[in-house]
Amino acid sequence: MSKHNGKATASLVLGIINLITWLIPLLGFPVSIIGLIMGIFGIKSQKKGMGIAGLILSIIGLVICIINSVMGAYMGATGQLF
Repeated sequence: MSKHNGKATASLVLGIINLITWLIPLLGFPVSIIGLIMGIFGIKSQKKGMGIAGLILSIIGLVICIINSVMGAYMGATGQLF
């Protein structure tokens, strides 16, 4: 059994959690970055599919988190937030 199997599973779990944490960018960014790192290492394991799925979910979560941050900064700067 490969030593990277846990990293593929962790990437998938973090990718799923990231689909919720993108709403709060302070939580979404670290979860997505760690998920990306685990996904990259998880691709080298026997559970390659789980690593790829976690990597894709983490990328999607990171993009959504960046969009959320940019929109929040824009709305805060223009006074539309409150």
